[in-house]
Amino acid sequence: MTSVCGLDFGTSNSTVGFHDGNEVSLLMLEDGKATLPSVIFFNADLDEVVYGRAALTAYLDGYEGRLMRSMKSLLGTSLIDGQTEVQGRRLAYKQLLTQYITELKKRAESAAQTSFEQAVFGRPVFFIDDNPAADQKAEQTLREIAQAAGFKDIAFQFEPIAAALDYESRITQEELVLVVDIGGGTADFSVVRLSPHRRQNIDRQSDILSNTGVHIGGTDFDKYLSLQHLMPMLGMGGRLSNGMEMPSANYFNLATWHTINLVYSQKIVREIQDICRDISDPLLRYRCECFLHLIDQRDGHWLALKAEDAKIRLSDADTVQLKLERLRGKHIDETQRALCLNRAQLDAAIAPLFVQLNQTIANAIANAGVDNAQIDTVFFTGGASGIRGLRQDLADLLPNAKMVQGDAFGSIGAGLAWDAKRRFS
Repeated sequence: MTSVCGLDFGTSNSTVGFHDGNEVSLLMLEDGKATLPSVIFFNADLDEVVYGRAALTAYLDGYEGRLMRSMKSLLGTSLIDGQTEVQGRRLAYKQLLTQYITELKKRAESAAQTSFEQAVFGRPVFFIDDNPAADQKAEQTLREIAQAAGFKDIAFQFEPIAAALDYESRITQEELVLVVDIGGGTADFSVVRLSPHRRQNIDRQSDILSNTGVHIGGTDFDKYLSLQHLMPMLGMGGRLSNGMEMPSANYFNLATWHTINLVYSQKIVREIQDICRDISDPLLRYRCECFLHLIDQRDGHWLALKAEDAKIRLSDADTVQLKLERLRGKHIDETQRALCLNRAQLDAAIAPLFVQLNQTIANAIANAGVDNAQIDTVFFTGGASGIRGLRQDLADLLPNAKMVQGDAFGSIGAGLAWDAKRRFS
């Protein structure tokens, strides 16, 4: 027996939605949970490959190996045609993504007790901003990866539209909805007319009044927070003996999920060692040595997880404390290993991203040809949509709209399943 599914391959988490003929459900992919973190860990100690939460656990438990996360961010970039080294062999990035999608398909089929050959894949409005050729290449690459994973018939749907379809399955009257979908890698915004009778139509193009997005997501919030508050502990911003500032490229790579592994190369290590030897300021030298120790232990993903954890907890708490026990250096004392951050610091760190997000939202409403007062509902989905500063901005912009929280990680997968049922049945 073969069935259809909706597959949300996310930057941080992935889900698979399934319509069983009566209703849509999200399939349980790991430990009774509907999300499978988009992570692969090549465990060198045990000579095995693990996925999702198990991958993160093995990495944090200290096993030797290679952790890969935010793989979706490679789509549309020049890196997608490259390779990385895993356990002494070269592995193409396309093969890496195929390996993850194949595992995702296998788990979904096991949970549904059926095979999937037809699927609607979610995609951001723009994989790459302001580059239609790269955007089209990203979609085609994802199509080829899906085919290599075993899917035969593949369609694509914009992720915010999929979220809108999920919300539409529960409303009782017509609404003009602004869908706010902020995931790990992208932020998408759509203005859509939804109603119980419209959801029976296969062609919904006339109901989509605008659809736009920007390549900003939760991993960018992590990155900006890390650059502002964690990387200075490793020397970023310090002054060398010649008065020049510490080269920043390696700090940016260490703070960016899909480029962390680039810092582990021997060439980069030698460059940082040379810089350390040329530093006269004792404090900066110790911080540089701490940077080297972090790279030597391949703890870059651990540090990125700390930034992510702070961002998530500051969505609810005013202040959080980060335990940075793996930082090592003579001038890294116990106080610094327990860094305290507050929401104001988070908001200040990501303020430049808010400017772009708010402008994109304004453009989405303007392009729809409606006034702010006409928006009935703001529907939130995506794991990074809970940032309080952005929600307050939207409440100020659209005071008449009701704010509805969807399933942060499941609305898109569920909406894709509705779409798959309509397209393929």
